[in-house]
Amino acid sequence: MNSSCAGCLKSLVVSLHFLCWLCGAFVVAFGEFQTMHSRFASLITSFCPIYPANTIVATGAIVTCVCYIGVLGGMRENRCMLITFYILLFILMLVELAMACVFFVHHRKIDTYFEKDLTHSLQIYMQSSPDGNKTLKDDFNALQYLFRCCGVHGVADWKGNVPISCCTLDPCNLSDRPNWQEGCVVKLRDWFAGNYLSTASGVVTMFMIQFACLSITFPLFCHLSRRGLGYQ
Repeated sequence: MNSSCAGCLKSLVVSLHFLCWLCGAFVVAFGEFQTMHSRFASLITSFCPIYPANTIVATGAIVTCVCYIGVLGGMRENRCMLITFYILLFILMLVELAMACVFFVHHRKIDTYFEKDLTHSLQIYMQSSPDGNKTLKDDFNALQYLFRCCGVHGVADWKGNVPISCCTLDPCNLSDRPNWQEGCVVKLRDWFAGNYLSTASGVVTMFMIQFACLSITFPLFCHLSRRGLGYQ
């Protein structure tokens, strides 16, 4: 490989590694945004260990650190950094594939969690004192207000004690107020499915960029090895 081709390959490696680093940083920011703006964490508790926002933040942070090593390795033509980046990114891609398989296999079970957890949360809401479980009540009211729904399966779930967040009017100051009739479980499932699809699309895009990084890192490493460069 002549010097001009080697220079182009190095530039491509650094550029792709930097793009991968940017993707990781964006994923972290997106996960943090979801974490801070999620109003329904207290309502859905069955799958907190695999809560998507937490998973996104952890994955993005690891990708950012790994790609930073790749950027430095490409700029300094350091074989040790390049091979470290290659191995770590390869392992990370295997973990991402495993995580994708787990979500794909269990996504139908996740749907059942929504109904069970919302029903449990509604029962706690109804049994609580006016000053009790304020966080859960605020989250449930926010859910009904934002998604224009009422109860889990419908307004009848409240058994006559319908909160004002179910009202179809804004502001709602009628004694005999009209309420949303559709339950929240369907709306919440649709919301999660939309976020799931957009997150999956982002993961696939990042996976393709990572694969391209692996594909061009090894030729540069081989070139540096043949020239005896990269460790000084």
